[in-house]
Amino acid sequence: MITKRIIPCLDVRDGKVVKGVQFAGLREVDSPVRLAEYYSQNGADELVFYDITASSDGRKLFTDILCETAKNVFIPLTVGGGINTLADFDRVLKCGADKVSVNSGAIRNPDLIAEAAKRYGDQCVVLSCDIKRVNGNFRLFAKGGREDTGLDAIEWVKRGVSNGAGEVVVNSIDTDGVKQGFDLAMLAAVCDAVSVPVIASGGAGKIEDFIALFQRLPRVDAGLAASIFHFGEVNINDLKREMIKNQIPARI
Repeated sequence: MITKRIIPCLDVRDGKVVKGVQFAGLREVDSPVRLAEYYSQNGADELVFYDITASSDGRKLFTDILCETAKNVFIPLTVGGGINTLADFDRVLKCGADKVSVNSGAIRNPDLIAEAAKRYGDQCVVLSCDIKRVNGNFRLFAKGGREDTGLDAIEWVKRGVSNGAGEVVVNSIDTDGVKQGFDLAMLAAVCDAVSVPVIASGGAGKIEDFIALFQRLPRVDAGLAASIFHFGEVNINDLKREMIKNQIPARI
């Protein structure tokens, strides 16, 4: 049986890891290099590194911090933020990323996913989707959750996967930082729409939230979180031991 992955997320702004609630009210946490090194040595299966204001600021991702982070990480590293062209994919991969996450750049140019998948392979292309309920519908947002695209999120995910995205990260804006559990309804809708790995993001507050996620939605491949790991509210190894107790496969 394939093990479920636990993935800390490093949201980086101005060279510091930050965390907020529902994509707002950001506060600094620590150095991304130090945190990445810690997680690499303490049970994380992968790491996600987002330069969260690169797209909204209209600039490129911090390559110097990324290179330093990649040198200290010995687990798969997914990187996103300001990915708008194949040249951005190439630059990030050369800095040491294993996979590249694209969000706003794909919204501006939907062909980017297909072009990147053709050049680097589906397994390298991660479609990250910031989703929020609008009038009861799942709506896709861009620029770090700041801009409503008007697009139906589920249809967007299906399109992205058909174009070659090998993995989907579902970021629920409604539950981000609230710590009341993952958005199971939203995740179920995405799992029903695609057959590639789905990563759940937004809402984890305790170990039981991950147990509920994997038990109720066994098609979800991974759980991603930030503040509960950064502030020591959940220890990854403790989480994995509890997963195994509940017959959820995990890598110890």
